[in-house]
Amino acid sequence: MGMKALVHRVLKEIGIREERFGLQWASAAEAPRFVRLITDFTRRMQELGPLGQAEGLSRDELKKRLQKGLDIVSSQAVRVSFGNAAKAVRKDGIWTDEHIGEVINTKMAKSLEKALA
Repeated sequence: MGMKALVHRVLKEIGIREERFGLQWASAAEAPRFVRLITDFTRRMQELGPLGQAEGLSRDELKKRLQKGLDIVSSQAVRVSFGNAAKAVRKDGIWTDEHIGEVINTKMAKSLEKALA
């Protein structure tokens, strides 16, 4: 539910383009839609080029930033605040990307700041 918002926020914080992560749902009965989603995502990644290139990062700097992203999402405080944010979204019952992103940013601000420090 809020995973997309969280991953986009972390990518933004570590300087990786948010477009590199996509999360779409398709059922087994939606083969044409699945093919379209994968084809569109592949085209966008080809346009961006190799990971780090569009961001202007050296290989070493890219590794450091990706490790920082992994450290952030592995943080117990971040995981707990994500769970609390997910509960808030379910309670609100508003399922738009904008609302979910707002809740994620609001409820997780302190834990993400701490993890980024």
